[in-house]
Amino acid sequence: MPPGARRTANNLPPESDLFRFPGAMRRDPAVEAWFARGEALRGFALPWFERMRGCGADVRELLHDGCPTACVDDAAFAYVGAFTAHVNVGFFHGASLRDPANLLQGSGKRMRHVKLRWGEPVNETALHALILAAYHDMRARLQS
Repeated sequence: MPPGARRTANNLPPESDLFRFPGAMRRDPAVEAWFARGEALRGFALPWFERMRGCGADVRELLHDGCPTACVDDAAFAYVGAFTAHVNVGFFHGASLRDPANLLQGSGKRMRHVKLRWGEPVNETALHALILAAYHDMRARLQS
């Protein structure tokens, strides 16, 4: 954050730094249709999106930029994306997450992602911990 910028009591950026989607809903038919296409990499992404959905009763979703996106209420915390040869499990405020397993990639100001490829092992425990951390981080941001 630039010098003199406002931070909240939890040392988190102000709510204005959140990516909000007022149209997010509990189960978005567009997200269901995205997964129903039957493409193998979308199927590879589904269990990770299900883990996002399972974080809490306040999780909402929508399709944003062609990717299933999970929100706490209307504030985006994570997404999955299927590409030609890999799946991304991404985090809107991933740069602020603890990542002891060093799974996160990216160099942007806020966002980070984990790249999953067929045939490569996935540290499921660490990735699930990142999903939960992103969810709890967003809840804290909304409550501050």
